[in-house]
Amino acid sequence: MRILTVLPLLSVALAAAAPQKAISPHAVVADIQQSALMDNLARLARIAENNGGNRAFGLPGYRASVDFVLERLAKFGRTVDFHEQAFQALFAIVDDIQLSAVGGEDVYVFGLTYSPSTVPGGVTAELVLAPDGLEGCSAAGFDGRDVKDKIVLTQRFRCPDGTTLGGRVRAAVAAGAVAVIVYHDLPTKPTAGTPSAPDPVGYRSAGFINKADGEAWRARIEAGETIQVNFRHLQTIENRTTWNVIAETKGGDPSSVIVLGAHLDSVQAGPGVNDDGSGTSLIMELLASTQQYRPNLKLRFCWWGAEENGLLGSKHYVAALPARDLQNIRAYLNFDMVSRGYFGVFDGDGSTHGLAGAAGSGVIEALLAEYLEKKEHVTVTPAVFTGGSDYASFMSQGIPVGGLHTGTGVEQDACYHQECDGYGNANATVLAKNARTAGHVMARLAIDGKKLIPKWNSTAAVADRRSGMSAMLVNDQGFAWGVEEGGRHTGCELGDE
Repeated sequence: MRILTVLPLLSVALAAAAPQKAISPHAVVADIQQSALMDNLARLARIAENNGGNRAFGLPGYRASVDFVLERLAKFGRTVDFHEQAFQALFAIVDDIQLSAVGGEDVYVFGLTYSPSTVPGGVTAELVLAPDGLEGCSAAGFDGRDVKDKIVLTQRFRCPDGTTLGGRVRAAVAAGAVAVIVYHDLPTKPTAGTPSAPDPVGYRSAGFINKADGEAWRARIEAGETIQVNFRHLQTIENRTTWNVIAETKGGDPSSVIVLGAHLDSVQAGPGVNDDGSGTSLIMELLASTQQYRPNLKLRFCWWGAEENGLLGSKHYVAALPARDLQNIRAYLNFDMVSRGYFGVFDGDGSTHGLAGAAGSGVIEALLAEYLEKKEHVTVTPAVFTGGSDYASFMSQGIPVGGLHTGTGVEQDACYHQECDGYGNANATVLAKNARTAGHVMARLAIDGKKLIPKWNSTAAVADRRSGMSAMLVNDQGFAWGVEEGGRHTGCELGDE
């Protein structure tokens, strides 16, 4: 008799675990609530406020952010499988830093992540100028300049190796510099920047200062003044454990997976509500909607760790995924900064910026752009693939990619990587429009992804991207990325930013 009473209850539970309604774009769009999106951002802002002002990798605010996502996912357990993916990543934090002209006031300086430390008392030496432009990217460009045992002042510049900081530092060190000070080429306060990995031979201690301060020192040197500066920079560099969070619908074809991703970490300088609490919130609400529907393709949602340290979470995920599972990914959609700025859609077919994704990337671009223009009534800006966000590892494999991005330039977000990237920096209307657009396209792909997106072929896709490229920069793996004029992004696979 007890068996007879248990079986009906079990049947009810199984029925509840398998939504019967087919997913539809209209239904998913209707599920997106602006208030829910902003509630998530408020929670992330509070996490930062309670943890030293940030949610950065290796610090308590990031672990609290992971716990928040897991707390939300636990509510969807009947329709969603989820887990943490732990990995080791190189962490760095500045313990002490100071820069000043001898006899003058201190100048604000950010210590480049993974930079070697100075001796505890710092280094004092004459400040000298590096050559401008391309010449400052190689030791040969310093020929005729006496920089040995001096501190070199150089401006941020994108070198042929794709770096904007590391190349400047490496060239000056090779020419004999004892330390390097890079001044910004944009008016914003530098709060992040890395030469990608430690190199005690190729690098010396390096700092990143405001454009105005750098230009003022440059003018004094060019006027014939000799400036002695003291630079002290002590930094802890060590491996720490961090986490990706991965969730996917129980339903849907596991051989055809649509992956949606956003990075969960902030920079150490601020709470990261737009960058990238906005993407975090967007995919969280898309996942919340899926619990009601039955997708044809499996939907996977990823919150990446340590993006701001060089896309480390998404790199680890792609590298650790078995080849068969990687081949099952039909497309990857990225959402990094989606609540402030222009309405950007990645240029999947390469028609604007010359760099296309694998076959199918143009379809993703068209679906996103069409909805934004026709339903949200906004102007779409084609966004260039710079390699500066988590799509990079997927794209390099030949997987079709796309996504939304509202821009890193000062005009789009003056609080980019700043302390002011808090709750008030998010534009609720922009975020809601982008979330509805993402929901519409997610549902379209969940229904017809096999028809819309061809099964990818890595060799052919990489060959396609390398043909007909112009104004491209090539990283050390030979993969070329585009250039975003007037923008910047520090989580950069190219080596630094």
